[in-house]
Amino acid sequence: MEGRDANGDAKYDNGKYTKSKPKSKHPSQYRVLLLYDDYNTKEFVVLVLQEIFNKSREDAMRIMLHVHNHGVGECGIYPFEVAETKVTRVMDTARKNQHPLQCVMEKQ
Repeated sequence: MEGRDANGDAKYDNGKYTKSKPKSKHPSQYRVLLLYDDYNTKEFVVLVLQEIFNKSREDAMRIMLHVHNHGVGECGIYPFEVAETKVTRVMDTARKNQHPLQCVMEKQ
């Protein structure tokens, strides 16, 4: 059955199935956060930021000071698998060096 406009032209056809193109969905992004405590040295936190998150010395210092002053700081935003790997690497590095540094991820 076809619908017609005022000129008699077909507007739609209920008898046909049109397949829409699938829209590519961007993967969810996750924020990786360092949490403040009184036990980790500032130098250790800077080292972690440089080694694991590839931050420059200046960026690592800025993030470390933000964590120190505000209790939490963002290291980066990544897809789930990358964020999970970064958190695991931080926790493993902290454990190996006998530091209680905590790192978490949250969906953006």
